[in-house]
This record gives sequence, structure tokens and C-alpha cells, in this order.
Amino acid sequence: MNTQLKPDLLRTKARVEELARSQGLVFDPVIFEMIDYSQMNQIAAYGGFPTRYPHWRFGMEYERLSKSYRYGLSRIYEMVVNTNPVYAYLLTSNTDMDQKLVMAHVYGHADFFKNNIWFSHTNKKMMDEAANHATRIRRYIHAQGLEKVETWIDACLSLEDLIDPHSPFIRRRAAAPAGGDSGDGEGARPLVRRLRSKDYMDSFVNPREYLKEQEQRLQEEMDRKKHFPEHPEKDVLLFLIEHAPLERWQRDVLSIIREEAYYFAPQAQTKIMNEGWASYWHSKLMTERLLTDAEVIDYADHHSGTVSMQPGRLNPYKIGIELFRDIEDRWNRGRFGKEYDECEDFVRKRDWDLDLGQGREMIMKVRQIHNDVTFIDTYLTEEFCRDQKLFTFAHNERSGHNEIQSREFRKVKEQLLFFLTNAGRPFIYVQDANFGNRGELCLWHRYEGHELQRDYAEETLRNLALIWRRPVHVETVLEETPTRLSCDGEKFTQEEVQTQV
Repeated sequence: MNTQLKPDLLRTKARVEELARSQGLVFDPVIFEMIDYSQMNQIAAYGGFPTRYPHWRFGMEYERLSKSYRYGLSRIYEMVVNTNPVYAYLLTSNTDMDQKLVMAHVYGHADFFKNNIWFSHTNKKMMDEAANHATRIRRYIHAQGLEKVETWIDACLSLEDLIDPHSPFIRRRAAAPAGGDSGDGEGARPLVRRLRSKDYMDSFVNPREYLKEQEQRLQEEMDRKKHFPEHPEKDVLLFLIEHAPLERWQRDVLSIIREEAYYFAPQAQTKIMNEGWASYWHSKLMTERLLTDAEVIDYADHHSGTVSMQPGRLNPYKIGIELFRDIEDRWNRGRFGKEYDECEDFVRKRDWDLDLGQGREMIMKVRQIHNDVTFIDTYLTEEFCRDQKLFTFAHNERSGHNEIQSREFRKVKEQLLFFLTNAGRPFIYVQDANFGNRGELCLWHRYEGHELQRDYAEETLRNLALIWRRPVHVETVLEETPTRLSCDGEKFTQEEVQTQV
């Protein structure tokens, strides 16, 4: 099928790109391709890439998307991939108005990909890399057999969230010591440094109590270095790649899963900001420069559908665009700072306008340095929550329905931040790779008020045991009691522990 744009769409692309650049957006070259809904669903199932390694998960996702499209439950209007150049896909069934809207939206995403710091370490050649991953895994399937490789991929995919998305920005491990020392605590025992002195002065220059104290300190340091790992490690996948007893092909497949998990991690960290930024710019460009009189109604219908928010559900498009608009308005009018925050005159605060005109500059800075957690934590205000009618809800056991629990600003913000932190996933660390001095793997769940989902935890432990080839454990809290869940590959056990690891 011909995926090239027709002349009229090429002209539209050139105009939208020119307008986006005139507004201060900076982005890598964007390549648009025309595809039908079946191809769109296939690419969406592959996470935006035209080629991925073979696995049943992608086929299942394709069937879900296809059924949803056929029954009119949802429709994908566009898709954009964070690469250089940026690849974006347009549906052949879109109207001319839809194509303009999608293009404007894509250029917003492209600007965010290029300028937001959380995307600064992602692989911009991932389109080629994903195809390379597919080739390598197909080679392993040919050599090892489909069922064996697919079972291994299943185990690896169940662990794909066990990475450390902040590790590209923070050096978690100490640099290797000079002189070739591996730092594993083995080798000659270090000696306490003695000062040179005459024999008759030695007891004064090198007191026995001091030497004994220093020797004990050195021994404690050696014991600490022998702990494996020395400190809890959040990147569980990296630890398994380095230390699990794997065959070469197994280690390579696990490294592929990890590499792709790190590629997608910034998108999970910036979902609200990314979609909000793209929606802000498609709204601005369409309403101010691109729409014709005949397209206004259709645009309003499609845009309102995109940013509508059903009760009890969080729409990242809606929260993102409204919060960017709120920041722009506040910095244009000077509604920030100590004087504004301490003002108790309601009328004065409502009409506050210093005419600073700093809104555009401010939102450009915000989109550059923040992720969703810091975005919400820094700029979500009580006035914004009230205007957007945000609230928390909980399940009422008696009525069987979800009901509004609180409209209090502090609780709304706390719950929103809680679900955004670590993309809503539990914090899991490698705590001890020689648990019980038996070479077993013990993980630690940093309990923050929400228990691990038991069925998920059991399946994850089962897959970890397959990879580690010895029993594995996770220490957590269940029913307010420190608990250790264990799996030897088949049988699960649970026991209370005195304290968490």
C-alpha cells in the first residue's frame, strides 16, 4: 500500500509545521505515513513500531483493538513514535480537518520528545533497534524452538516493570576501584596502618586500644562489602542479567526486554504532560490559524471528545491541557509568589492581574524539566482542583458502588501523586542474592500502604524462580504484618517475619 502523503496533505503538513515553528516549538524532522485502520491497529499493538519480535501478546492486543474499532467503542486517529526522525501515522479514513488536527497534535508531541529532559536518554534509533530485536529473537526461535523461546519471553515480560527509570540520571553504583580490584571484598586482609616509632615509644604512638578499634572497623567494612548486593538494587532486570545462571540466548532476550522497557519508561512518567502539551498546541493552532468556518463544528466535537473526563476516571489529555493553560494564565497575570499566596482578600485575589506576560515562557520551561509527579506536585493548586471539580472516590461496600470520598485539596493531591509515583507500580528491590547462605534470591517490597496483589506476586515469583533457578522470596507487609512470600518454582509458602529486610 502507498503510504506517501498526497499533494494536498503535503501542503497541509508544510503549513502546520511552519506555524508550529513560528510559535517556538523545536522538533526533529517528522515523517507522516498514511495507513488504514487494520495497519493502524497492528502498529498500535506493536507499541508504535511496524516490526516487533513475534509474541502472542501483540496478537492479543491487535484483536482487542480491532474489535473495539469494529464495534465503535474506540478509534485511533494518530500515532507518533519517539525517534529521530519522528514517525507519525495518519488514518486514510480521516477527514481533512482530522488530518490537520492530528498533524498539529503530532508536532506538539515531537517538541515534547526533543525538549523534555526525561526523554534525553532514550534511543532515538529505536525503530531500527526494534527490528534488530525481532531478527535476533526469530533466530533464537529457529535454533531453540518456538515454545521454549515464547515461554522464556513470557517470564521476562512479567518482570519488565522491575527497572529503575531514574538510573539514566543517577549513578547508583560506585565506580570500580583503580588497580583492577573488583571490589568484591576478596583478597588479602587489609592491615591497620601503624605509625613509625622507636620501640620504647611504640605503645604511646600506636596505642593497643586504638589499633584494636581500627582493626574491628576494617573487619566490619570487609563484611559489609561481602554482602551481595551491598545495597538494595531497584533495577532487578539488570541484576538478573549480570548474575542469574542463564544461557547466552536467554540473557540476550532478557536484555532486549529491559532495553525496550527503558525506552517506554519516560512515556509512562510523562503521560499527563505529554498529552496535555500536544493537546494544548493542537487546540491553539487549530482555533487560531488552521480551522475554516466549515470545520469548526467537527473540530469542537472531536476535541471535546478527546478531553472529556468521565466521573471517577482521570483523563490525562484533560488534566494536562487545563493545567498548562492554568500555568500560562497565572504567570501572565502574576498569580504566584509570596504576596499572592498570602493575600486573604477574596475579591482582590480573584481579580489579581499584574499583566506580566510571562505565561508562554513559563510553560516552555515547565515542559522541559518536569515529569508528571513533579508537574502535579509543583503546579496543582487548590483553585485548580475546585475549578476542575476533582475529588477522591472509594468503594462503598454496603451500596456496591464507587462514591465520592473527599473533595479536600490535600487528599486529592496526595492520592493523585500516589498513583503517579513509579507509574502506580510497587517499589521492588533486590535485597539479598545469597539468602540463607543458600544462593536464593530475596527481594524487598517497599510497603507504602498498599499490599501486593497476591495472584500477581505469585506469578512473578514463579517466573523469577525460573530465571534464578533457585527458590526466590519477597518480603512485604500483608494485613499489617511483615511477611515473606516464597516460591521454589512450583510451591508457594507464606510466613511471618519479625521485621522486614
